[in-house]
Amino acid sequence: MDKAERKSDIMNMKIAVISGDGIGPEIVAEAKKVLDAVCDKYGHSIEYKDVLMGGASIDKYGVPLTEETINVCRESDAVLMGSIGGNTQTSPWYKLPPELRPEAGLLGIRKALALFANLRPAYLYPELKEACPLKESVADKGFDMMIMRELTGGLYFGDRYTKEIDGVTTAVDTLIYNENEIRRIAVKGFDIARKRHGKVTLVDKANVLDSSRLWRKVVTEVAADYPDVEFVTMLVDNAAMQLVKDPAQFDVMLTENMFGDILSDEASMITGSIGMLPSASLNETKFGLYEPSGGSAPDIAGKGIANPIATILSAAMMLRYTFDLDEEADAIENAVAKVLKEGYRTIDIAKAGESSLKTAEMGSLIADRI
Repeated sequence: MDKAERKSDIMNMKIAVISGDGIGPEIVAEAKKVLDAVCDKYGHSIEYKDVLMGGASIDKYGVPLTEETINVCRESDAVLMGSIGGNTQTSPWYKLPPELRPEAGLLGIRKALALFANLRPAYLYPELKEACPLKESVADKGFDMMIMRELTGGLYFGDRYTKEIDGVTTAVDTLIYNENEIRRIAVKGFDIARKRHGKVTLVDKANVLDSSRLWRKVVTEVAADYPDVEFVTMLVDNAAMQLVKDPAQFDVMLTENMFGDILSDEASMITGSIGMLPSASLNETKFGLYEPSGGSAPDIAGKGIANPIATILSAAMMLRYTFDLDEEADAIENAVAKVLKEGYRTIDIAKAGESSLKTAEMGSLIADRI
């Protein structure tokens, strides 16, 4: 079935919902509200199934991720997730061994669902350019990039140990990638560039690291299959500088796990608020897990003031990348842009002295404009 035929069909979507901790339940509720508005307009239906992960799962089951949650997610078309974790200084969750803490659930579900490609868009809305910390001439140009981070390899997953060697305490972390891990995310990156603006920038450290030299070799091979996509390479230290000097030059930034972790946070900072940034983690099929880039913000949990836009935009990514419902995804993104253009703000993006909306109010306004 081609994409045009799929778009004309009524979709019956099975979505696993992990509301999470802190502000997670509040922002996920607004994303579901907007998805329901999309279904009302376009005739689709959604079957939601709620499961626990992170701190909420620890409280009920004693572990951050259960087999039940994994199985429900596997049986679904996609996963919509809120934020995971709590206050690392005061929460009893962080007195547990590392493998039993909330964030261990994130690593566990990524592995269980084979989620190797992390997508982190960073877009500067013209209405929010004053919140951008870059100089005015840079912010005026705007930017619209997608950072694609390999999620299941590299330093975070290699062998590690700390031991005494010749009387000196020594820590070792192993950075390892094979060509198949690199090729599969490179293909995803070029496919997504075709949906966007047609450019891929590989970020590596090929002047020093063998792993980066392998990345450059494999990604260059993949690029040959995409003659319609511009391909350039950039060393990571230069990329970090270029992100604050001229972010408009980037479309898809493709990189390994640790570099992507750092660069995606840098990119989020120049948008003005991490509360605006969605993300997705995909496997080799259309399946994906969609979540906001920000944390659980336990300090404001329950106050009804969290910004739901990142989670709502994550839902738009789900429609686009899992279900190929580009028109419906556009409808959500356009509704967000319209609400911002009309001057509505949550407290994190409001100017000093400017009135702000509650979480549910912002969600309702966006849903009303679908």
